[in-house]
Amino acid sequence: MTLKRIYIVAGELSGDILGAGLMRELKARHPDVEFRGVGGPRMIELGMQSRFPLETLSVMGLVEVLKHLPELLRVRKMLKAEALAWQPDLMLGIDAPDFNLGLERTLHDAGIKTAHYVSPSVWAWRQGRVKKIARAVDGMLTLLPFEADFYREHRVPVAFVGHPLADELPLDTDRRAARETLGLATEGPLVALLPGSRANEIRFMGPTFLTAAARLCERFPALQFVIPAATPARHQELNALLTEYPELATRVTLLEGQAREAMVASDIVLLTSGTAALEAMLCHRPMLVAYKMAPATHWLAKRLVKARWISLPNLIAQETLVPELIQDAASAHEIAEQLARLLDHPVEREALEARFAAMHAALQRGASRRAAEAIEALAAGQPLVQGDS
Repeated sequence: MTLKRIYIVAGELSGDILGAGLMRELKARHPDVEFRGVGGPRMIELGMQSRFPLETLSVMGLVEVLKHLPELLRVRKMLKAEALAWQPDLMLGIDAPDFNLGLERTLHDAGIKTAHYVSPSVWAWRQGRVKKIARAVDGMLTLLPFEADFYREHRVPVAFVGHPLADELPLDTDRRAARETLGLATEGPLVALLPGSRANEIRFMGPTFLTAAARLCERFPALQFVIPAATPARHQELNALLTEYPELATRVTLLEGQAREAMVASDIVLLTSGTAALEAMLCHRPMLVAYKMAPATHWLAKRLVKARWISLPNLIAQETLVPELIQDAASAHEIAEQLARLLDHPVEREALEARFAAMHAALQRGASRRAAEAIEALAAGQPLVQGDS
């Protein structure tokens, strides 16, 4: 089947990256295919006719969503009308599930094939949403294997396509070269500290991470730290915070960005979960996850979240490879103890690096190519090919 028209709605910058990779693959297979919907600069450069700026859908938080709800509903109504008039071979929503699943359901009910790329965290909380997803899409495209397992259990057609970040990062890492690039000592133990990319994460975790670092310095005289600040604002906040820890003045290198290089350069990574944990795994570095949140948020999360782990390496492995210290357990003392254990056991660190390299290889599947194959199958009315997932 030759694809002629694909309607794509991406919800944020990460969706623009995924959408551009998929569009590139589809154009190579179907040179005359057209794309309409919502996309960012990468997708537009590849020929996407974007009806609204990407930022239109990039609304986070309950209050912000409520404030923009009339506009979001207006946009969805216009996209629905255009898609129905254009009659694409398939409509694909990339992430932004609160917006896209409603649009997908409407178009699906009207007879248009639909798919969703990037699973919401339905396996972790509000699992009842899987019924809504099953009614909205002909297929789900997941980045991670345990997500695909969840959909199979609930009889939703699914394809595990792999993670684009795994395709992007090399399977071979060079710790010494990374240290030279960052101007760090090539010998001696090094811990990368990633206290988060948001201001509230620095507020909750920054002092705890630095207090733990100061305690470790007492036990490991040659230990050094590197902190990649996610943004200029985070760099300023961390720089101010470091003035309260004069004992770390000669031990810490504060970077502007370069998180990936800092991870590769390190022996161990201390971080606050999220995508950073996946990236550390793909850099093949042992890590410790420590996270605190507002007490009310933690109380609610404990009652809503069903997942056994919060970090992606553990979820992918379906076993505890990475220690997780949450809320009261994430004390400076316990963090220092856990890091000291890892520093004292190089053989254990090497085993983890090898395990993470194997997991990286399993995720390195050519995600954009596999996503394109899934789109072709769905548009043709064929079942999704599960492959060796």
